[in-house]
Amino acid sequence: MIYLDNGATGGFKPRAVIEATENVIKYLSANPGRSGHRLSITGASIVDECRKTIANFVNAPKNKIIFTKNCTEALNTAIFSTLKIGGHVITTTFEHNSVLRPLTYLQTKGLISLDIVCPTKEKNIVESIEEKINASTYLVITTGASNVTGESLPVNEIGKLCSKRNLLYLLDGAQYVGHHPVDMEKDNLSMLAMAGHKGLYGIMGIGVLAIKEEVELSPFIMGGTGSESFNLNQPTCYPERLESGTLNLPAIASLLEGVKYVRRNFSHFNNTLVAYTSVLIEQLKNVNGITCYSTPNPTGIVAFSCPQPSTEVADILNTEYDIAVRGGLHCAPLMHKTLKTDNFGLVRASLSVQNSTREIASLIRALSIICK
Repeated sequence: MIYLDNGATGGFKPRAVIEATENVIKYLSANPGRSGHRLSITGASIVDECRKTIANFVNAPKNKIIFTKNCTEALNTAIFSTLKIGGHVITTTFEHNSVLRPLTYLQTKGLISLDIVCPTKEKNIVESIEEKINASTYLVITTGASNVTGESLPVNEIGKLCSKRNLLYLLDGAQYVGHHPVDMEKDNLSMLAMAGHKGLYGIMGIGVLAIKEEVELSPFIMGGTGSESFNLNQPTCYPERLESGTLNLPAIASLLEGVKYVRRNFSHFNNTLVAYTSVLIEQLKNVNGITCYSTPNPTGIVAFSCPQPSTEVADILNTEYDIAVRGGLHCAPLMHKTLKTDNFGLVRASLSVQNSTREIASLIRALSIICK
């Protein structure tokens, strides 16, 4: 199958990622850091190395690299752990439901007030956010790159604004980290949520929340940490404060190798995906009835509409041409409302550097027949 659904999960895993995962499953079936025997200690050392590697990759303190089961859990942890009852939160129409749903829940319960902003012809996204800041605002949340179109937001400018106004800034890096350079200090990020299985090449089942040194979060999930066992209160030190229960060691081992792989090849990957998206966007112009909603980008995402509903096109590509793409709303309903594509959604082809121009050509040939 031609796999063009990397925005959902990365389809290619490097050999080092696969081997690291297999080695843990085969030879290291022990709870990392929970016991004093050799296997547990070895597992704990892998976890520690992964924390250190990610911390260096995004310029965050190592002890504030928190492992979660996915990016959604990382975002929920950040949102609920910084909750200020009666406070005000600002987010954007670019967001995924992993941000919109918890914020809507808090708003519906009367715990926060919420503004969801959209750039206009008169105001860019930074100006739109600044306009909504009031005395009760404590948190701004944005994605780094839209999971619908691949469009990136001006993260550094938003970070500067939040720093200037003394606001927390949470970045949803699900489609961003691994494709765009990230420096939590230079970008003024208070918190950064990451998906391990997309641009970082890990396996499914691992996410990360990175937290700036001076930012304090309340525990979101409580339980066993392997430390302070006589203390019936959650430990106050990080990462134990936010990290309870058994960690997913096979996924953490995979993420460690995935981050190393990305770090070694970052510039090449970035340039290749910009080139691939450019080729696909240019070739889509020659297909009857297609409208493209993306510009060249290092995230690898190209979204387009066809005369037929997007889910129908995705199904035909799957069943008749053995090509995997995603149709529908991509869990980002407000983005589709903004684009006026909420009736039938969009087809999203999300590329990786392991794809090829030959595979892009195969997609174009198939679409040319489907969209006659």
